[in-house]
Amino acid sequence: MFIASLTSFLVNTYTFGSFLPSIPLDSLFSTQGIMVMLLAAYAGAMWMFLTSAPKVYTVMVSDLEIARQLYEGLLDLPAAEVPLHYYYNYEQTIGATGVDPLYLGSSPSFANKMSNGSEGLWYQLKKNIQLHVITGASLGTKNQQRHVCFDHECMEMILMRVEVRGLKFKIRSRKPLNFLVKDYEGRIIEMAEVAN
Repeated sequence: MFIASLTSFLVNTYTFGSFLPSIPLDSLFSTQGIMVMLLAAYAGAMWMFLTSAPKVYTVMVSDLEIARQLYEGLLDLPAAEVPLHYYYNYEQTIGATGVDPLYLGSSPSFANKMSNGSEGLWYQLKKNIQLHVITGASLGTKNQQRHVCFDHECMEMILMRVEVRGLKFKIRSRKPLNFLVKDYEGRIIEMAEVAN
């Protein structure tokens, strides 16, 4: 029975309209029908946009030029394009109000430093994961450079990259992750996860 009905389905030729519900054309092309079609198209476009957007980790650093030397030179991360959703100040929502003052710079204008999501350095960490490096972290003890991140996964990926590249490092704690990296000029860079 099933094979007979499948055979008759495959043999018959169908038009595109035969798969659509039987809606009169005058209601489909009415103002309400056009609005429903536009809303459905918009929802589909938004779904495609949001599912294709890369995951972005943000790292605050005390010196952007030293960070560039670390991420481009030592870690050999390729530059990335700024994701479209970051042009619309998406980064304002990273939770800066709950940041421990220890990790912030001494400047009171922290909010101004984050006013434009496209500022800073952008790197491709993995296929659909990007790293956004911005200023905003204070110097560590003995004027060490400090790189601060809110995501444990991000720090783990950076640590893995440090290990793969054969750089000297020392893990200070696992939870929250905190480790030191030594660059070729002998500078000690502290990589710290901010505990939420």
